[in-house]
Amino acid sequence: MRVHNRISRAHRRTAALGVAVAALATGLTTGTGPAAAQPKTAAAAAADCSAAYRIEQKLAGGTTWRMCWHYHSKAGLVLDDVSYQPKGEAKPIKVLNSGRLGQIHVPYDDGGAEYDDLTGQDFAKDLMPLAPGECPGGTIKTVKIPDPHEGENPNVKGLCTTTRARGHAYRMQGDTANKVYQAQGKDLLVYTVNQVGWYEYMTEWRFQDDGTINMNVGATGSLSPVDYDAGDGRGWPIGKGPKAKATSHSHNAFWRLDFALDGSTKNRVEQYDSTVSPPRGQQFAPTTKTTSTKVTKELAGDAKGYRWWRMVSATGKNKDGHARSYEFVPGPSTKYPGRSFTKHDMYFTQYNKCELFASNNPGCAGSHPKSVDKWVGGQTLTHPVAWVNVGFHHIARDEDQQPMPVHWQGFSIAPRDVTAMNPLTPAELADQNGNPMDGS
Repeated sequence: MRVHNRISRAHRRTAALGVAVAALATGLTTGTGPAAAQPKTAAAAAADCSAAYRIEQKLAGGTTWRMCWHYHSKAGLVLDDVSYQPKGEAKPIKVLNSGRLGQIHVPYDDGGAEYDDLTGQDFAKDLMPLAPGECPGGTIKTVKIPDPHEGENPNVKGLCTTTRARGHAYRMQGDTANKVYQAQGKDLLVYTVNQVGWYEYMTEWRFQDDGTINMNVGATGSLSPVDYDAGDGRGWPIGKGPKAKATSHSHNAFWRLDFALDGSTKNRVEQYDSTVSPPRGQQFAPTTKTTSTKVTKELAGDAKGYRWWRMVSATGKNKDGHARSYEFVPGPSTKYPGRSFTKHDMYFTQYNKCELFASNNPGCAGSHPKSVDKWVGGQTLTHPVAWVNVGFHHIARDEDQQPMPVHWQGFSIAPRDVTAMNPLTPAELADQNGNPMDGS
């Protein structure tokens, strides 16, 4: 069978070295970030891990993110014990036990090849070293590859932690129209780059000062030159004339999130659906009604308009007495119908320590199913694990060469009632909680 976008490791290394030399020649990787921007030393309340594997950053708005990290032999970067402490909270609020990629499934449109890039390729082994210019204002940590290629140095300077501006966090005109309240948001950015064949995957986590966590995978690198042979309807002409047609394919990225809100894994899942009805009688406009459903058993869920899910703390409440939770905010997705495990957008499964990858899962013994869709077997959710599937159908274009611009896919989890007010609220508005008309 012909090989698609997988080349020999030796060729990959040669290509990567050539790119690095070219970048140095043009001055793109010179310079180091200021020491002040490096993550601070963790306080006693930080996650329980050694200094080398600890990340702590206090952002300009007063929010502190804390977490540990480790590197898995197949999943790559894993973030553990993730906590969020906005100003006004006496202690960190734990959000995740762990978060990481759960698979990148890549089927080709011509049916000639299909890959599970985490468990079927050398995703974790081929962690790319990062130059200082790729981590502006931050720190590049050394990662020890658990199962390196034979004869290769397992220590790779491949984990960037830095901060990045994201624009307006909020803007509000004051009551008297003579004052504008506004703030510029800041994020903690944590990322690695892993090479699989001609592709390079950027695994990016962004932790916002308002408590939101953004998870993205960006695919860049090169289009595979051995794939310029697609037939009509399965590719796109690249280069001079109509001959070289790059084969279209999908990237189905999964994330695995093990929540521990307020330090407990006994979280609950809730689904919300809204229905819109036409005006009745003397009503001026359509009406919308939202209903909630407690998801007590394992679920394979499909995203659609007016539907969303949240993970709710079993133990913690904010200062208003409302249960803390995190809402799943999906990004754009092209759902791939070709495999059973990619037919749904969300899976909630009961925790099982061997269920680690959404497809081609190698961790379970015997006849245990190999994909996440087969794990939804009706168990009661006492320790729910969330699996999020985001698809991208890549039909190449002329602009994809050379190198290929990053195309991103991902989602967010946003705090819902984690704090009683916006954690970035200015002091002079701190008393405006509830209905300002009745003074509550």
